[in-house]
Amino acid sequence: MVENYVTGKVIKKLREQKKLTQEELAQKIFVTSKAISKWETGQGFPDISLVEPLAKALDISVIELLSGTYVTNTNKISNLRKSKFYVCPVCGNVIHSIGEGIISCCGITLPPLEAENAEENDQAHTIHLEKTEDEYYVYLNHQMTKEHFISFIAAVSDNAVQFIKLYPEQNAEARFKRDGVQFVYAFCNHHGLFKLKVL
Repeated sequence: MVENYVTGKVIKKLREQKKLTQEELAQKIFVTSKAISKWETGQGFPDISLVEPLAKALDISVIELLSGTYVTNTNKISNLRKSKFYVCPVCGNVIHSIGEGIISCCGITLPPLEAENAEENDQAHTIHLEKTEDEYYVYLNHQMTKEHFISFIAAVSDNAVQFIKLYPEQNAEARFKRDGVQFVYAFCNHHGLFKLKVL
């Protein structure tokens, strides 16, 4: 549908943020200022061949431009405790980022997973943690069938993400170095992301 294509509102907003006139933007991508004006007022759309140069001129990714969503990563100091996880529902690809971004896989823009606190009354998604000398042994009492399983377990500290990918028919368990771990995450392919704050 047309509203999923580049919108004039987004073009105008980004152009103004960059303090560019319509003429200056037009010169950067070799079109007329009249064309920019038409796009911004919704009387036309940029040709597909212009999307990449337009995104470059506006300092935005093509995905952001096409989705009409402009994302700025506010985690400039790269604090790993602000990590985001994304999982593709088509292929199961797991993507980790240190902050906000526009992440796409299999033609789908993926939202960041929102972690729920693992509740004690939800036995399948309770994250259990046992200390050994220098490790945490982490496990969940969750079924691990081909249809319903824990896909990954991750331990996050200020300066590291330890990540274990799991597969059906193995145990939902992992071992992590204890060094500074503050959160443990587990992702269920049916119920989403769960987290445990490590005290």
